[in-house]
Amino acid sequence: MSIDISMLDPNVTKKVEEFSVGDTVRVSFKFKEDNVEKSQVFEGVVIAKHSKGMNATFTVRKISYGVGVERIFPLYSPTIESVTVVKKSKVRRAKLYYLRHKVGKEAKIEEFKETKETKEVKNI
Repeated sequence: MSIDISMLDPNVTKKVEEFSVGDTVRVSFKFKEDNVEKSQVFEGVVIAKHSKGMNATFTVRKISYGVGVERIFPLYSPTIESVTVVKKSKVRRAKLYYLRHKVGKEAKIEEFKETKETKEVKNI
């Protein structure tokens, strides 16, 4: 089995919108079902980012019908069509595993509100 080296080159890969832990993202991805390629959207909170480079992954958590669902996505996978940031949030942790034990309003994360000062600091 031969591997195409251009597929593994990080400079050739697609650009992914920058996001961080705590952000609410919408991930659209492709999958095969009965020899038919379908597209689906998974929206939730990023609770962890793992590794850097080509092996980077991120974990997204959402509540579906009262049950917590987590999914791990490879960042540079060809099955991922797009990653869109819906809401930026302010967190003080690198991993938000504590959200697994929170329900309802306890599981809410404070939204990051960008002010003029923070915009000026980014531009410098």
